[in-house]
Amino acid sequence: MQVLDWIIVASYFILSLVVGIYYSKRAGKNIGEFFLSGRNLPWWLAGTSMVATTFAADTPLAVTELVAKNGIAGNWLWWNFLFGSMLTVFFFARLWRRAGIMTDVEFVELRYSGKPASFLRGFKALYLGLFVNTVIIGWVNVAMISILTGFFGVSEEVVRYYVFGAMLIVSLYSSLSGLWGVAVTDAIQFVIAIAGTIVLAVVVVNLPQVGGIDGLRGNLPEWVFKFTPVVGSTEEVAYGGVLSLTVSSFIAYILVQWWASWYPGAEPGGGGYVAQRMMSAKDEKHSFLATLWFTIAHYCLRPWPWIVVGLATLVLYPELGPEDKKLGYIYAMRDYLPVGLKGLLIAAFFAAYMSTIATHLNWGTSYVINDFYKRFIKKDADEKHYVLIARITTLLVMVASILITLVIKTISGAWQFIIEASAGLGLVLILRWYWWRINAWSEIVAMIAPFFGYAYIKFFTKVTFPETLFYIVAFTTVSWLIATLITKPVDREHLLNFYHRVHPGGIGWRKISTEVNDTKGDSGYFYLFIDWISGIVLVYAMLFGIGKIVLGEYLQGLVYIIIGFLAGFVIYFDFTKRGWEKTIE
Repeated sequence: MQVLDWIIVASYFILSLVVGIYYSKRAGKNIGEFFLSGRNLPWWLAGTSMVATTFAADTPLAVTELVAKNGIAGNWLWWNFLFGSMLTVFFFARLWRRAGIMTDVEFVELRYSGKPASFLRGFKALYLGLFVNTVIIGWVNVAMISILTGFFGVSEEVVRYYVFGAMLIVSLYSSLSGLWGVAVTDAIQFVIAIAGTIVLAVVVVNLPQVGGIDGLRGNLPEWVFKFTPVVGSTEEVAYGGVLSLTVSSFIAYILVQWWASWYPGAEPGGGGYVAQRMMSAKDEKHSFLATLWFTIAHYCLRPWPWIVVGLATLVLYPELGPEDKKLGYIYAMRDYLPVGLKGLLIAAFFAAYMSTIATHLNWGTSYVINDFYKRFIKKDADEKHYVLIARITTLLVMVASILITLVIKTISGAWQFIIEASAGLGLVLILRWYWWRINAWSEIVAMIAPFFGYAYIKFFTKVTFPETLFYIVAFTTVSWLIATLITKPVDREHLLNFYHRVHPGGIGWRKISTEVNDTKGDSGYFYLFIDWISGIVLVYAMLFGIGKIVLGEYLQGLVYIIIGFLAGFVIYFDFTKRGWEKTIE
């Protein structure tokens, strides 16, 4: 790192603080401005903010490791989440905006009634806002520390000062500007981060040692370039071959995981900071478009610069062992970028890191303030008081996250544990919008049951992930269905209020809709299902099309792109022919 590199990095930090100060007055008006930007975000800003948040500092490294392990097809371990993301676009984005709530946790008492609902809301506020949120931030910090340690070649103790200093800046502009500052800095950070990764891909692939795309193809085995896994193999391949899945593993990944499990940023039906962005959009149309843009950018635009660098590192650093393959991305930055571009890439990594941290600080604080402090501790204070407490809480969450970071030693297996320990909960999170009989006990039991199923599978069987999902999902589903049917339904008046406010429609609400002589909510769901399928085809076709073009297979790439445009036209035709208002009913 030379003087020019440090100037670029410092300029980025100063810009982030300036944005926070600029929006501080607006965010200080009330907690609606602080947590939801006054419900006035345009679709492109809300969607870009989602993309930036899910672009964590270690994401390119994770993709590099997947490519090294099982080629391009290894990315199906996260590409399969598209099914759930596109379901959110068409079936839930408009409902979240229509609900008119501050957080997705507040939805609990909008949808359910009685003491169980109050308990569930308070519990989720603290559990997700403090415990889960600070642990996630801690994991992100550990990842960033590892990245900078590999880049600078110094001890973790030294690098921690860099990371904690960056976190302090994030907490300052987050506490000052609320979601306005977070969203705007997210957009800036996304541009910097994606530009940096593209520059790195171009530089690295054109190195003499690599020899461009043709050189990659000449130096690497053909299986590395396959886009889809092999299904039907008797065992999964660990390093040294295209991703091979048994039929049961394929079904678990592609047909079960995306709807059955809760996963931060990919919650079935939306939730967390994704729901926060949907609820902050100008209206239902902007909420829909924001989520659609996020899904397209997340799967189609971002991965290929990472994948190209991942392929190049297999040529540049063949000596790296299985556990160190991901570090090839960092070594490529360190060893081959010229002055100036090296600073840009470090700024890009800080941008990816800070966008994730900023969102988690604001999102976690929204739970603590709106769903615990305001709901149970101090109900009738003025808005400026809540904003002040929100700013203080943001700083306290930062401190707690730093303490968590100091005790976390590894993040290995953490996300697999989250998926298994929430298997089955996702179905309740989806059906609570579309079946009137779901109540607070359904969700409470669905949160608890997977832990018992997970413990039994781990201690008393030899079933391994992802086949564990079949058993845990089945146990959880039976548990919450029994709890639902033996407990009282939500109060009739509460259900009527929810129906009139959100107007979910569908056969699951027929009992309520016929009671109020309103069946218009049943219309359009067949077309939305067609739109959902078309959206999936659109994204996968564009993903493969861009990839084929990047790898020099232009004709195949063009065919995929055309298929993507045709799928997009189906969606456009439906929304223009029936009209936006009819489509969203």
